[in-house]
Amino acid sequence: MRESGIIIAVEGYKTRVIDRLIGELFSELPALLIVGPRAAGKTTTALRHAASVVRLDRAAEAAAFRADPDAALRGLDEPVMLDEWQEVPAVLGAVKRAVDREPRPGRFLLTGSVRADLDAATWAGTGRLVRVPLFGMTVAEQLGRPSVPLLDRLARGEEIKAPSDPPDLRGYVELAVRGGFPEAALKLSDAVRSRWIESYIDQLLTRDAAKVEGPRDPSRLRRYFEAYALNSAGVASDKTLFEAAGINRKTAAAYEELLVNMAVAERVPPWASNRLKRLVRSPKRYLTDPALLAGTLRMDPGAVLREGGILGRVLDTFVAAQLRAELPVAVSRPRLFHLRQEEGRHEADILAESADGRVIAFEVKADSAPQPDSARHLRWLRDALGERFLRGVVLHTGPRCYPLGERMLAAPICVLWA
Repeated sequence: MRESGIIIAVEGYKTRVIDRLIGELFSELPALLIVGPRAAGKTTTALRHAASVVRLDRAAEAAAFRADPDAALRGLDEPVMLDEWQEVPAVLGAVKRAVDREPRPGRFLLTGSVRADLDAATWAGTGRLVRVPLFGMTVAEQLGRPSVPLLDRLARGEEIKAPSDPPDLRGYVELAVRGGFPEAALKLSDAVRSRWIESYIDQLLTRDAAKVEGPRDPSRLRRYFEAYALNSAGVASDKTLFEAAGINRKTAAAYEELLVNMAVAERVPPWASNRLKRLVRSPKRYLTDPALLAGTLRMDPGAVLREGGILGRVLDTFVAAQLRAELPVAVSRPRLFHLRQEEGRHEADILAESADGRVIAFEVKADSAPQPDSARHLRWLRDALGERFLRGVVLHTGPRCYPLGERMLAAPICVLWA
């Protein structure tokens, strides 16, 4: 919490990459909304920036806000954290009116459900609440050493160095299966963590889904979620997913929108340029935490290592999760895309385009010593884009960084937290 402008540490708290961003935004903006999947640490992080806390999922605290939210807000020490705001949606209107009257910085911090995005009638935040995304913890955060975003280091042309203690392939898979949900990743043994993840998925597909968008058939939603997991980090067609789940196209579209709004699934858009022809226009789909992929398919690290097709998806999903967490704080203001030519002649697993239009492209390999041929797709993209192409990086499971050609680098996945 905050006292006399100083953030007081929450016991045992590990700094998140967005902590500094929250501080910077709150120095000029009156209200922030932290969004992200359930159990990603939104409430714990918000607590560090609040002087008073209202937990609206507690009946005793919610009663006053249901009766008169404007009066209930007055007199609270600011910044005020309003946790689980969706339990009393009228509080949004009260925040709007308070901000309209006094738009001074650092007043309100909201956490809770994404239902606002689905129910426009309750949403009063446009122009008043600035969204701050928070996903699962990165490995850097779990280790207690948040680093400068890799995307910024690459954009500035810095030398990229591997840490002295790189994992091997099994170590990367274990990190991926551990995932980024703070309670599970930091506090639980492997055996208990797997049960926690399975329980999380059960509640997500039954209770949480119902709260966000009303009753759904849990068995059909689970089949669709499993199909999504099997195709995470892939460019699967809509038909592939809905046929695998045994549902129709309309139901599948509704399910996908639900999972995206609950921040457990993401559609990474295809990248396009008028210099390149016949690019696939379909999105690349991800579960936002690799632990959800492994948990849904009930696979431990050993099982992932035995399944070549799943191994590549787990590593790609893991890398995407690390990069996704960097996006809100990266100075280069990047967005993530994927690139794939028709029939797969050329592709890039992940492509980051900065605000100035320059491009960094990644290939993710379950290989400890990739050779120059591993960068052939990236070289094609470099030659097509010219100076717009900054770096091509083949992320691998070996221990060393080394060049693969002009503006081409082979680097261990662990440079993400070096």
